[in-house]
This record gives sequence, C-alpha cells and structure tokens, in this order.
Amino acid sequence: MILYPAIDLMDGKAVRLRQGRRDAVTVFGDPVDMAKQWRDLGAQWLHVVDLDAAFDGSTKALLLLEKMAAAFQGSVELGGGLRSVEDIRLRMEAGIRVCIIGSAACEHPSVVEEACAQWPKRIVVGIDAKNGMAAVHGWVETTEKRAVNLALEMKKLGVERIIYTDVSKDGMMQGPNLPEVSTMVRETGMQITGSGGVSCMKDILNLQEAGCEGAILGRALYEGAVDLAEALEKTGGVRK
Repeated sequence: MILYPAIDLMDGKAVRLRQGRRDAVTVFGDPVDMAKQWRDLGAQWLHVVDLDAAFDGSTKALLLLEKMAAAFQGSVELGGGLRSVEDIRLRMEAGIRVCIIGSAACEHPSVVEEACAQWPKRIVVGIDAKNGMAAVHGWVETTEKRAVNLALEMKKLGVERIIYTDVSKDGMMQGPNLPEVSTMVRETGMQITGSGGVSCMKDILNLQEAGCEGAILGRALYEGAVDLAEALEKTGGVRK
C-alpha cells in the first residue's frame, strides 16, 4: 500500500481545511520543510493540493512547487486548478510527476483524454463526493452524477487510478467512508486511493482491507494521531 502524506497549499503556507471550507483553515507551516520532513520519515510519494488554484482557477505556486519537488526528492503528485492541458504542462515542467484532474474531469473530459495521450500513466482523476455524488470547484458544488459512474467514464479515457475523497469526512478525523470506498473499488476495478477522514492506524488498515492501493494522510499526520514510519511498516510500505 502506498501512503501519501498530504500538503495543502494556500498563500504559500501548508494548511488543512475542514470539509473543504475556505474559512475553516489551520496553518501548519512551511511546505518545503514539510516535504523534507515526510521524505526523511520514509515517504516515497507526496500528495500536494494547490488550494488557491482550486478555488480561484489560477496558481501562484509554480516556484514553490519546484522547491518542494527538489526538497522531497521523490515522486510528487499535484491537484487543484488543473483545468486545461496547458495547466498540466506547467506543473509537469515544475517537477510534478503525476497531475490530478478534478473538476475538469466532470465538465471537460476531453482534457483528460488529451492529457492521458500526452502523459501516459501520469494522469490521475480526483473524484470528490458528497453522498456518493461527484462534487466540483473546490467541493462547493455537487453534481447529479454518481462518483462511480464518473470513474467508469474516466477509465474509458485511459485513466488507471482514482483518488476518492468523501468531502463530509475530509479534515474531520472521523474515519473514511468505507462503504463508498468499497463500492468504488468493487464497481470500477481501478486503482483507488482513499482520502478523507483518516484518523488512526486502524482507518489506514481498513482502507487497505477494502482494496485501496493507497491512502492519503493529512490532519492525522499533522496532529500526531498517525506515525508515518509506523504506518509504512504496518502497510508494507518501503522505508529509506
């Protein structure tokens, strides 16, 4: 199982939001220092979300992303505000290994198709959901499309992996939505990364048992509820 420590960026700082709300933010510090910290503890992947771009549609973080990628010295995946092939190209040039397409996957699937053709196996789709329905634009709008159906549409376009986030759980440390995650794994046959609500080691193991290829760890890491080195050992992750 791959564990992805998460760093959410807002105004150049590492932050966490509760339920995706812009007015419910906790600042945790310098994102470059955080990237180094997670690498030193054994992480091989880093999950980064550009919240400014997710909310406003444009990024101010390209230079910061370059610094984070250089500091981490592993594989960095990035989501937030990726709505065109040009958006993706800019991030790839900044040292990002995998780009995560969110809202555009639902609204402009041709972007996903073109990106998969240009960067095979380097495009992931992030599906955020409320009550099993896909949510877009920084989680502030819920669509009428089932998250599972959206994933199946992305599979036809060449996407192999989905990051599934239950918005009602994100940042709340109340445990992931295991029934919905299990449904996504079972009905799509895709690689599913569980995200949102992880509060303890048991939650991670539950996601692993549900068939997830990985788990994204946010607030639980920052507040000390999960020890990354221990989690890597217990899930079969590789430590360096």
